[in-house]
Amino acid sequence: MERTAAKKTLVNVLGVVYVHSRTSDGGDLYLTRYAEPLRRHFEIENWYEKDWFDTHKVRLLGTSSVYKIPTKTISGMSLNLVVKNCRVGEDVPIDTHTLQEFCDAEFNSPWEEFSLVMELMDNLYGPKELKVATQLPMAIYVPPEKMQAWQSGRSRTRINRIRAKHPGIDLDILKQYKLIYAWIEGMNLKEVFAHIDINDDEMVRHLRTLDAQAHEDLQKKGYLVADMKPEHIIISEPDIAEVIRIGSNGNKDAYHEQVAFLYRLIREGRYSIIDYELLLRTQEHEEAVKSSRRCSYLDDQKRRFEPAPLPSHLTAMEIFGVPYLYGHAESTGGRLWVVGRNPHLFDYFLPERWRKTPSIRLSDSKEVFYTITKDNIHLVWETSRVGEMPAGDEEGARDPLVRTYGINSPFEEFAIAHDLNHLGIPTVYVRAIYMTGTAKVETSGDPRKYASHQGLLDPEGNAVLQEDHNYITIRGYYNGPDQWVAEHSDALYTPLDLVKALDRRLIDEEQCRWHLDMVKARLHTSGYDGSSLKLNDLLVAQDNDGGFLKDANGELLVIICNLELIWKLT
Repeated sequence: MERTAAKKTLVNVLGVVYVHSRTSDGGDLYLTRYAEPLRRHFEIENWYEKDWFDTHKVRLLGTSSVYKIPTKTISGMSLNLVVKNCRVGEDVPIDTHTLQEFCDAEFNSPWEEFSLVMELMDNLYGPKELKVATQLPMAIYVPPEKMQAWQSGRSRTRINRIRAKHPGIDLDILKQYKLIYAWIEGMNLKEVFAHIDINDDEMVRHLRTLDAQAHEDLQKKGYLVADMKPEHIIISEPDIAEVIRIGSNGNKDAYHEQVAFLYRLIREGRYSIIDYELLLRTQEHEEAVKSSRRCSYLDDQKRRFEPAPLPSHLTAMEIFGVPYLYGHAESTGGRLWVVGRNPHLFDYFLPERWRKTPSIRLSDSKEVFYTITKDNIHLVWETSRVGEMPAGDEEGARDPLVRTYGINSPFEEFAIAHDLNHLGIPTVYVRAIYMTGTAKVETSGDPRKYASHQGLLDPEGNAVLQEDHNYITIRGYYNGPDQWVAEHSDALYTPLDLVKALDRRLIDEEQCRWHLDMVKARLHTSGYDGSSLKLNDLLVAQDNDGGFLKDANGELLVIICNLELIWKLT
């Protein structure tokens, strides 16, 4: 029976291009440029078929599940692979000294790990003459099954913390990711010392010194490994043979020559580093990357609506008059709509860039958070309340209009913002809409929006608004007009709502009420019902000297930051 070729697409995650295909068991396989020419070797039946894997796997030493496995012979060739389970979301079991030095250490996601390894291999940072060798990152395999929390080995406390901090996107940590690297023929530094006749104390002293030298090389290249150890340093087979040859020459002091030879190998960079789950950039390198990424981001935002050639993993579409680039968030199985036509912006809004960065809650009643992303971009993200029917004291006054119109969907919010800004009524800058990859538990109290959006489909034919998924809106943290911010790296404005401005006696109550009434009147004149807006739904922007951002007429600029309760008048 002739086999049907799996459909392949190119996807770009954190700057790494993968060839993505579905596997014969219903999972997902992502091949890097190193694996794609050998793609048949990575088909599930050629390395992960149960009998083959169980018979041929060799468990490697370490605290995680890591195996060496040969592939079946394809076209006369078999590959030796290293397969390990990604431990993202688990507690980091490192010693006290390391824990004190890297107290915030977190296991990389598979996409972050491969991105950092590729970046290190590309030799773009640090002295060009120094190159740190690594394993070749070949593929990421995502099995179709989901684990239960108790099966994952991941901390329940950590899971609960992620759930509380990032509602609706936590369950992706129950996916299992298998990272596949090429095997390096050789031995780790500790194994090499087994061929040297030396006492334990001397061996430990030399191992620490050699480990420190390799770590120093890594730092020169702008990287750290939070749990760096001699077992992560690999010496090649030819050099191991030389160590053994020196030891067999009959000289009783041969171990001095053997150790001296190892020191020379490390000084000359004749070794490889393995194990990257705790690989991170040095602070200096991270700041340089963030600064570069932020500058590129601001420049790209200025040109976000200019058409540009699209990579195959992104599709241009329009919803309610707003142009988007649509694609998958591969790390979570979610979907992402980024406003505009500039494909360079897509990666900045992938959940792994903002969902685990420290955040500040901006509202007592809603899931609204301010964060600085891994790319040094100031964003506000909010869990959409579409489908909810709010009740209680805080929302009680709004219930009649909510019952009439319903809370806006994220796509309606963005369309309103898009229209109002064109009409000269300032709103916060809307950036992206993220649909979580996991089904939400709670049922909707108001299904009207899902019904009204049924005809709106993504490029794959699915409804853009699905009742069984949560949505998160991502907007800019308003610190000045886009064009102005792109030209200023410091002295940016700080936003605060009218309630805070009133509490700090920066604006009196009469002024606040006047501005609120003016915004409502302008909305009504423009065909919108904004009667549900309150003082904390409007922002002003203050500079470092206490002055406020003004509009073209010299009046206080007031920006709408709540778009879920503004409705188009019919």
